[in-house]
Amino acid sequence: MQKKGMLVVISGPAGVGKGTLCRALLAQSTNLDYSVSVTTRASRPGETDGKEYFFRSKEEFQKMIENGELLEWAEFLGNFYGTPRFHVEAMLNQGKTIILEIDIQGGKQVKNLYSEGGVFIFIVPPSFTVLSNRLRGRGTESEEVIQNRLARAHEELENVKDYDYVVENNDLKEAVEKLKSIIVAENCSTKRVVFFSKEE
Repeated sequence: MQKKGMLVVISGPAGVGKGTLCRALLAQSTNLDYSVSVTTRASRPGETDGKEYFFRSKEEFQKMIENGELLEWAEFLGNFYGTPRFHVEAMLNQGKTIILEIDIQGGKQVKNLYSEGGVFIFIVPPSFTVLSNRLRGRGTESEEVIQNRLARAHEELENVKDYDYVVENNDLKEAVEKLKSIIVAENCSTKRVVFFSKEE
């Protein structure tokens, strides 16, 4: 038998720990690939172009939209974020499992394209107090930006029903194990397996 490629979409409010979870998941799994997003925001200390994000100007980003090079894109607080189409489709055609870490708006766009083949996981914080502390702990954003992110998080939680799974990120190890279990189960699903005929 041959397995089809699988797209795993991970979304959740800013500060919930999506990036940390994805990095831990990828470090423990050799059969996963990560889709690097494009953004117009400035890089943070320690971030490298092509690793955490592809950092592009707004003019470059607009050209990517016009050329149909993005699978999805969104604007948040004056910056743009998007997913390069070529990378995702190339990995899926090779039968690989690819992790896509995007916001709720982007998740909806991707679901319209991959409603049958995608696995959609929503990450939630144990509480808004914890989420608030995590955002402030970054030390990279103003109080105004943090308040905007918290207000948006309340709205975003209403989208949980549109996802296949919900994982609470309270304990990192436990949350990663849940993500791994979901991926293993989905990879064993009959809808992702193509059986060869006897002649083959």
